Amino acid sequence: MARAWFGTDGIRGVANERLTAELALRVGRATALHAGATQPQPMILIGRDTRRSGTMLEDALAAGIASVGGTAVRLGVLPTPAVAWNVLQHRAAAGVVISASHNPFADNGIKLFGADGFKLLDAEEEAIEALLDSTAVLPTGAHIGVTQTLDGAAEAYAEWVLQVVGTELAGRRIVIDCAHGAATTVAPHLFSRLGADVTLVACAPDGVNINVDCGSTHLAHVAAAVQEHGAELGIAFDGDADRVLFVTADGAPVDGDHILAILAADALQRDALPGNRVVVTSMANLGAHHALLALGCSLEITDVGDRYVLEAMRRDGAVLGGEQSGHVIALDHQTTGDGPLTAVMMLAALQRSGQSLGEAARVVEKFPQQLISVRASREGLEDCEPLWTAVAAAEATLGSEGRIVLRASGTEPLVRVMVEARDADQCAAIAAELVAIVERELPVTQ
Repeated sequence: MARAWFGTDGIRGVANERLTAELALRVGRATALHAGATQPQPMILIGRDTRRSGTMLEDALAAGIASVGGTAVRLGVLPTPAVAWNVLQHRAAAGVVISASHNPFADNGIKLFGADGFKLLDAEEEAIEALLDSTAVLPTGAHIGVTQTLDGAAEAYAEWVLQVVGTELAGRRIVIDCAHGAATTVAPHLFSRLGADVTLVACAPDGVNINVDCGSTHLAHVAAAVQEHGAELGIAFDGDADRVLFVTADGAPVDGDHILAILAADALQRDALPGNRVVVTSMANLGAHHALLALGCSLEITDVGDRYVLEAMRRDGAVLGGEQSGHVIALDHQTTGDGPLTAVMMLAALQRSGQSLGEAARVVEKFPQQLISVRASREGLEDCEPLWTAVAAAEATLGSEGRIVLRASGTEPLVRVMVEARDADQCAAIAAELVAIVERELPVTQ
C-alpha cells in the first residue's frame, strides 16, 4: 500500500505543521490498537530528545495510547537506543521515540520499536498507518488506559552499557559533545563511571539549540574543545544519540568507516566476529572496503539506511555493521544503532590495542570523496535520463578507480551525490558536473 506518513525512519516533519499534536494522538491510538492484538492493555514506552515540541507530542501520544486502553510510560529525554533497550527490559509491547535525529530543531519525528526491541518492519508500519483513521469504539470507565512516568531509565541504560563493555579509563582525557540532545541524560553518568577525565560540551539543552553548530554533524565544535583542553580524543553524538563520530587529538575526523574497521580489527583479535562478516552501505568509502578486506573480513553491501544494514545482519548472522554517518549496530549486544555503546566499545578497543585514536584510524586510507546534498525534487531522480546518462559516462571514465552513488533522501527534499576517485581533481570535477545537472533537471517546486 502507498505510505502517506511513514518514511525510511518513521514519521518526520516540521512540528505543528506536518507533525501535529492531532497526528501524534492518532499515531498513539493506532500503535496501541496494533500492539493490543498481541498484548491486551499494551504497555508502550515513550522517549524523546530535547526539542521544544517534544513534550507536546509526548502528551498527545500518551493520550492516544490511553484512549484505547493502553498504558503509556514516559521515559523523558532518552537516547533512541536506550528506549529500545528499555522496551526489552520492561517487556513492553512497543516503544516510541520522539526525535528528528540530526535534523534542525523545528523538525520532529516519531519512530516505533516492537516488543522485540527492533524498529518496526514496513508491513507493521503500514498496518499502523491503516489504523490512523480507526473508528473503533473507545473504552469508557475503568477500561480507559493510564499514563505513567518511569524514573531512572537513563541511569539504568548507562549501567547496562558499562556491564557490557565497560573498561577502566582512569587518566584518559576526553571531550564529549552531546549536541544539546538526548545524550545529555546519559553521557555524564556513563563516562564519569568509566573514570575518564571528561569535559562535556553542548550539554545544556534549551529546547531550540539541539544540533546547532555542535554534535556529529558539526565536528569542528568538538575538535576545538579537544584542542583547548589538550584531550586525546573527542566524541560527538547526534540529537538522539543513535550515531556517534570521533575526532583525534589533532582534530582529524574519524567517521563510521573508521569506526567499523577499528571495531572489526578488535573483534577479529578476540575471535568475536562470526564469519568475519561486516555489513556496510553503498556510501562507505572505497578505502574502507579495501581496509576491511585486508583485515580478512567478508563484506555485505546494502542500500543506505540502518534498516537495510540491520536486515542484512539478521539474515547473514553478522554482529557488526553500520554507516559512514556513525550509525553502528553491534547486534550481539543491541537491536539498533547505539551511539553511547559504540563510543565505549571504541574506547575499549583502543585500550586493548594500546593505540591512540589517530594511530588506529590509519587502518583506513580514504579515497578522495565528494558528498554533496543538493536541494532537489527527489521524486524525479529515478527517471532523470540526462543525469543517468552523465553518470554512465563518468563511470566508464573512472573504471575500477572510483564510483558514483546517487540517492534521494528519505526524509528531506534532497538528492545526495557521492563521487569517489583515486584522483581528487577528477573526483571534484565529476561531482560538480552531476550537481549542476541535478539542480537543472530536478528543481524543487513550491
